[in-house]
Amino acid sequence: MSKYNQIYTDLLASITTERLQRGTRLPSETELMDAYQASRGTVRRAIEQLQERGFAQKIHGKGTFVLSPNPIEFQLGGIVSFHETHADLGDDVRTEVVEFTQIPLEGSLLQHIEAEPGTLITRIKRVRRIGGKRVILDINHFIADLIPGLDRNIAEQSIYAFIEQTLQLQISYAQRTIEALPRGKDDQTHLDLEGQSHVIVVSNQTFLQDGRQFEYTESRHTLDKFYFSDIARR
Repeated sequence: MSKYNQIYTDLLASITTERLQRGTRLPSETELMDAYQASRGTVRRAIEQLQERGFAQKIHGKGTFVLSPNPIEFQLGGIVSFHETHADLGDDVRTEVVEFTQIPLEGSLLQHIEAEPGTLITRIKRVRRIGGKRVILDINHFIADLIPGLDRNIAEQSIYAFIEQTLQLQISYAQRTIEALPRGKDDQTHLDLEGQSHVIVVSNQTFLQDGRQFEYTESRHTLDKFYFSDIARR
């Protein structure tokens, strides 16, 4: 095993077994260099990998600190529902519908939904709890004529399963953006931010096989619980 892998694996084991608990400062670069007889570049590579995978966060002038022992991966490729992505978490996951309304398409939503102004939109806000902590706020907007029959019970389960299995519609592709934004009023009300000033917002404009847009969604994530992954090919 290379020095880089050894350092990364040892630190990861300490975090996942909670020998290093959340908020604990990791050993400094100098301490790790001495302990493993490794170069600064090797040590930095191991620490950067922990940061990329959501296990640690570097704070300028203070050091690198443990985030969560169990970050949850969000894969950039593909279109999957929350329930599909996190099915393995079982009873540790809860969904709470905090808003279910119908509104006309107007204002800023016109920039995100390809439909005529005034089109009826079903807006759903859902809070996702994992391990009792509120870590995702999903704000969904569906074109009501394209996705009829939505109700609170469906929203508490899987809307995509309803679309594909009950309505027999085929979801084809999505245009996606990911950005860090200052927390808003909804975030402060519905998420356990624990002092975090920003959230990660994953926005999706999602289309059916025939090219019609049926959804615009913002998934607003706390910073400490998630990391994002993709497969890149040359």
